[in-house]
Amino acid sequence: MYLSVQLSYYPFNDDFKPPIKDVIARLQASGLEVYPNRMSTQLFGEFDAVMAALSEAMKWSFERYGKAVFVANFLEGDRRPRA
Repeated sequence: MYLSVQLSYYPFNDDFKPPIKDVIARLQASGLEVYPNRMSTQLFGEFDAVMAALSEAMKWSFERYGKAVFVANFLEGDRRPRA
């Protein structure tokens, strides 16, 4: 099953840009299709791969940077933007 996710990450850190960039880089390294923009990041891939990448990135973020809020919208299917 294919999964589309819109993810927003809000680290409780005065210098919030480095944690956001690091989480995006970890998601990109997972092999998923990752499209960051100013307000959120879209992820696309097979369900199990997406959920594993999110789990790993969230756990890593909490261990590395401490408290944060992740907000995600999940939609079954391929919602990638078409050219």
